Amino acid sequence: MAAKLQQLQAKACQATQFVAKHGNVYYKQLLEQNKQYIKDPPTVETCNELAKQLFYTRLASIPGRTESFWKELDYVKNMWKHRHELKVEDAGIAALFGLECFAWFCAGEIVGRGFTFTGYYP
Repeated sequence: MAAKLQQLQAKACQATQFVAKHGNVYYKQLLEQNKQYIKDPPTVETCNELAKQLFYTRLASIPGRTESFWKELDYVKNMWKHRHELKVEDAGIAALFGLECFAWFCAGEIVGRGFTFTGYYP
């Protein structure tokens, strides 16, 4: 166990040295590649303004999203009314979508329990 701990410590030390040596270059390269996304001047006030713009832009998009939702719901209702005309491909796609929703639900439950499969920790 002590040997594994020393090995892990050595690898952590190597990683720290690598980041200390190459981290600044990577940081500058990343900023240079994405300079079109940087708002000048990069201050706290600018960040707060951008956060408010994002929030209110998302808020303004809600009516369009609800309209799309109701259109899709009407489409599903129409398909249900005419289900005798439903093709096997459409039913398969619907079944896969339902399966995917259930899988995401299960994954969320596992994450919510702290990545345990059997239950919650006390």
